[in-house]
Amino acid sequence: VVLVAGGARTAAGCAAAAAGAGAAGTGAAAASAGAAPPPPRAQGAARPHPPPPPLLRPRAQPRSAPAGKMVDREQLVQKARLAEQAERYDDMAAAMKNVTELNEPLSNEERNLLSVAYKNVVGARRSSWRVISSIEQKTSADGNEKKIEMVRAYREKIEKELEAVCQDVLSLLDNYLIKNCSETQYESKVFYLKMKGDYYRYLAEVATGEKRATVVESSEKAYSEAHEISKEHMQPTHPIRLGLALNYSVFYYEIQNAPEQACHLAKTAFDDAIAELDTLNEDSYKDSTLIMQLLRDNLTLWTSDQQDDDGGEGNN
Repeated sequence: VVLVAGGARTAAGCAAAAAGAGAAGTGAAAASAGAAPPPPRAQGAARPHPPPPPLLRPRAQPRSAPAGKMVDREQLVQKARLAEQAERYDDMAAAMKNVTELNEPLSNEERNLLSVAYKNVVGARRSSWRVISSIEQKTSADGNEKKIEMVRAYREKIEKELEAVCQDVLSLLDNYLIKNCSETQYESKVFYLKMKGDYYRYLAEVATGEKRATVVESSEKAYSEAHEISKEHMQPTHPIRLGLALNYSVFYYEIQNAPEQACHLAKTAFDDAIAELDTLNEDSYKDSTLIMQLLRDNLTLWTSDQQDDDGGEGNN
């Protein structure tokens, strides 16, 4: 059984920020040794007033940060890790959305946590939609209008949930993640553009008519841009480049109904990686070889006479 394309897993690291504060104090000077004693005061004479203390400049109060910025970034990341272990992916996605909205670049670990969270959130809706769509087709053949209407309404409910998740991710990508990538952050740029292509592809799975044409075009554009950057700046064995090729080929096969383009893209990616297999580093060896296997499985499936199943996706 071949999984449906979602991208490569990558190793990650994390970064945390620290803050500190300082304080000020005062002191007094002592009289020098051997100085003449002060003259005696006359009895009943008025005690002289002590000199007024020096004026102290009031300590500046720190300016309060916006509410979102006051949230501890590391606590949000830790919450996302816990939610992943508990398989509470909606909580995981909410935590990583908050991290993203702090408007600072994500570490590799944070980037992958965000991807895994939303992949599972949208994946549950995609799976539900497929099941209900299959039931709807069978129900339509029965001719039971009441049941047909109930199933249709439920499918539309799932579609709205799926669309909301996809729009959530696309908003984060456009407003924060892709926008904040520098010109030289090729890996992050390809990763986020691949995500953009993926989530427009998920929208295309459930869309119809003119709406479908629009999201298909957006998906193609994101995949194409990512593909060009990856070919120019990343090794053929890089797991993100391979994951992009896997998903882009599935887009051609399933969404564009273009099996020849799908096979060409997948075969080229596989052959290029095989030719440079000796460049694989130890950290990405497992991820890269897994995606290469998925590419080969899809090629076998797509070029066989019995094309009964859909093509495969990775885990991101």
